[in-house]
Amino acid sequence: MTSQVKKRARPPALFDLWRHRVPATARTMFRLPQGFHQAESVMEEAQHLADRYAAVWNETDPERRRRAIAALWVRDGEHYVGTREVRGYDALEQRITGSHEKNVRDGGHRFRAAQDARALRDVVTFHWEMLPAHSEEVVATGLEILVTDGRGRIRIDYQFVL
Repeated sequence: MTSQVKKRARPPALFDLWRHRVPATARTMFRLPQGFHQAESVMEEAQHLADRYAAVWNETDPERRRRAIAALWVRDGEHYVGTREVRGYDALEQRITGSHEKNVRDGGHRFRAAQDARALRDVVTFHWEMLPAHSEEVVATGLEILVTDGRGRIRIDYQFVL
């Protein structure tokens, strides 16, 4: 007589660490923001937002920068860093242009998002790095905490220079 051992099925994990993706069974348990629904995973969409965010600080063309700001932030979006506070497209544009002129144009640096973006409900966090334009040597880092509007646009941006 052959005995067959019946394997017990493991319950699906809520978060698949190997693939950094939410398994199909868990997707139905959580309501994801509308702006995050088309990417393969929430974490990939968070990284895409982080990469777009870093790119706007590097943008050299004022008109493209203006359009990128409008695509990233809601109309009355807020940005906080240190004691500075800005609100709305015009103020965001001034803040980003000032940083671009100081750090990119005159300082010869570039910004990039680290590959560590994470999302939880309407919050996205990631680190950014500032590097010389033609080097991989990190000269400054920071942490971003973004509160989105449920469609992937930034409502509040908290920036910490580390």
